Amino acid sequence: MPKIVNAWNEWDPLKRVILGRPEGTHVAGPEPGLYSHQPEGGYPIGTYGPYPEEMVEEAKEQMDNFERILKEHGVIVDRVEVHPAYLDGRGNGTPDWTMPNVRSASSPRDLFMTVGNEIIEAPGAQRQRWWEYLNLRPIFERYFKEDPEFLWTAAPKPRLTDESFERNYWYNYYNVWSDDEKRKRMEEGRFHLTDKEPLWDAACAMRMGKDIFWYHSCVTNYAGIDWLKRYFGAKGIRVHEVHYGTTEDVYYAFHQDVIMAPLRPGLVMHNPTRPFLTEEAVELLKKNDWEIVETAGPTFNYDEVLDAFGTPRKGPNPIFMNTLSLGPNKICVEAHEEKYMEQLDKLGFEVIPVPYDKVVPFGGSLHCTTVDVYREGDLEDYFPNQIEGF
Repeated sequence: MPKIVNAWNEWDPLKRVILGRPEGTHVAGPEPGLYSHQPEGGYPIGTYGPYPEEMVEEAKEQMDNFERILKEHGVIVDRVEVHPAYLDGRGNGTPDWTMPNVRSASSPRDLFMTVGNEIIEAPGAQRQRWWEYLNLRPIFERYFKEDPEFLWTAAPKPRLTDESFERNYWYNYYNVWSDDEKRKRMEEGRFHLTDKEPLWDAACAMRMGKDIFWYHSCVTNYAGIDWLKRYFGAKGIRVHEVHYGTTEDVYYAFHQDVIMAPLRPGLVMHNPTRPFLTEEAVELLKKNDWEIVETAGPTFNYDEVLDAFGTPRKGPNPIFMNTLSLGPNKICVEAHEEKYMEQLDKLGFEVIPVPYDKVVPFGGSLHCTTVDVYREGDLEDYFPNQIEGF
C-alpha cells in the first residue's frame, strides 16, 4: 500500500496537497471568538449570511485554476468536500452554545497540519469553525484506509464556553482601551482567550524539521502552547513560542503565515511590520546560520470588503506573504504581488504567479487554502545549536 502522508517542513518538494473550496462560505453570526464588522460589505454589525454568489463563482474559478497549476507541476490535489450544512446555511452548536450558521471550507490550513506521517486537527478558538473537520473527514477516511502508516489525530475538542473568552474583550478593544494598553496586551500575549482549555490554530505554526516555531497569537493561548510542547516534546520535536509586535495600529493577529515564512533551509522571510519580540527566536536562527530577509511588502490593493474572519481587507494586506512552496527553490505567489515576486526571483526562486485576489476575501490565500499531505524528505535537525530555555 502507498505512503500517502509525509511532511516535515514548509519547503521540501510537494507531491500531494489538500485544497479548500469557497462554496458555502458565510459571514458567521456573532460569537465571542471573533469580532465581525462588515457594514461596507452589506452585513451590518451583528448580522450574517452567505457570501454573494458572484463572489463565490469568482473565487471558485481562481481556486480551480490553482488546482490546474499544481497538477501541471506534478502535485496530486485532493479537494475538500463541502458538507451540506455549509451549503444549506444550517445552524451550528453543541450542548454548551448555539450559533445560527457556520463559516467556510476554504482555508483548511488553519485547523489541520501535517507533521511526518500524522495529520492533526487543531482545537480551534472560534465557534463558527467547530464543525469544520466534517469537510475533510471523507479525505482522511480514505487516507486511513489506503496508508497503513497514516496517523489520524485530533487535539482535545474544545468546549468554547463563555469561560474560554475574556468578557467584553472586543468591545474594550474598539471602544475603551488606548493604543498603549492594546500594544501592551499584545506583547504579553493577552488577547480575548483565557486559559480555561488548550486552544490553538495550526496556521500559527511554521514547521522546520525537529523544530516548530509557534506564534502565540489571538487564536493560540498559553494553555495551547503548553499542550503543544508536551505533545510534540514526547515525539522529540521542539516547539518554540514566538511573539511579534507591530508597527501599525492593529494590535492582534491570527496566523504566522503572514509574518514569518521559512522558504528553504537557511532562509526565513519576515514581515517587518510585525517585528520579533522574542529575541531568542532571532538568536536561534542566527546561531544556526539562517538568514532573515525582510520582505519587500505588498503591492496589491484589495477592494473586496467581505471576509470570513470578519475583518474587511481593503488596501494592501500582509496576505502577500501567504505563499505555497513547491520545493526549496520553487514557490507559488499571488500574481498581483509584483514586489514580492521580484524579491523572491532575485533570491533564486522560480516564482509561479497564481491569481488569487478573489479568494483572499474568503479568509486566506495560497498557504491558508491548502494542507501539505506529502513532501519528499525525512525528519532533519536544522537547528542543532539550541538556545537553553527556548
